[in-house]
Amino acid sequence: MKTIAFQGELGAYSHEACMSARPNCKALPCKSFEDVIYTVNNNVADLAMLPVENTTYGRVADIHRLLPGSGLHIIDEVFTRVRINLLGLPGKKLEDIEAAEAHPVLLPQAASFLDKNNIRGIRAVDSAGAAAALKGSKAAGRGVLASKLAAEIYGLEVLAEDIEDSDHNTTRFLLMSSYPDNTRRGDTKMMTTFIFQVRNIPAALYKAMGGFATNGVNMTKLESYMVGGTFSATQFYADIEGHPDDTNVKLALDELSYFTQSISILGVYPASSKRV
Repeated sequence: MKTIAFQGELGAYSHEACMSARPNCKALPCKSFEDVIYTVNNNVADLAMLPVENTTYGRVADIHRLLPGSGLHIIDEVFTRVRINLLGLPGKKLEDIEAAEAHPVLLPQAASFLDKNNIRGIRAVDSAGAAAALKGSKAAGRGVLASKLAAEIYGLEVLAEDIEDSDHNTTRFLLMSSYPDNTRRGDTKMMTTFIFQVRNIPAALYKAMGGFATNGVNMTKLESYMVGGTFSATQFYADIEGHPDDTNVKLALDELSYFTQSISILGVYPASSKRV
């Protein structure tokens, strides 16, 4: 049985993503994103499940920093709907809860519910970890914002479900492996993810992007961030529709290479049916 490493405790939304993408694999919880990458590079786990962006919160900055040097390759993308639930100890009711713990990202996503019910939000390192801690607690007025999966695992009760402010709240995960798989052609369109640094010439980024427009290649994501501890070196992360062997994609990447000092493909994989 293959193993997928993820950051957080059992019951985390990353755990849900693992179960959704590879239900026959064993999920391995890790303390940090660095630990997730380490387990795959050292053959402790076969795959890594890493969050890259959320429709409400935006990009997961740590992942963009870690991916270029991770040594891992994207083989799939997974979209997981983040359904936030208020969990409590068995026998407790919504009106009993005075404070709820959750990861700092989740608290503002359920702000309206918390305000309406006079529940104070408390930051926790990990929502699923907070659920595990609540299981052995006798804090009658304490709750946790987490998944239903966490409630099942830790024997907690769901006091209120789907309490997130936005009904589109979704996280995109990248399923990664030590080995690339650029040969697949899914039933849906293909995606290619790469990173690049532009050359130090005037309008370099503008010129680099021109090849995608003229060749009809749709770029669905472009992120920039500083590298090397300097304000003068900028690295870009990009997602495009298509396969590097497609004629138009090949032409666009060839043109990109002329205006860049480095390009590295992180993965070629089928687009998720949930992408739309």
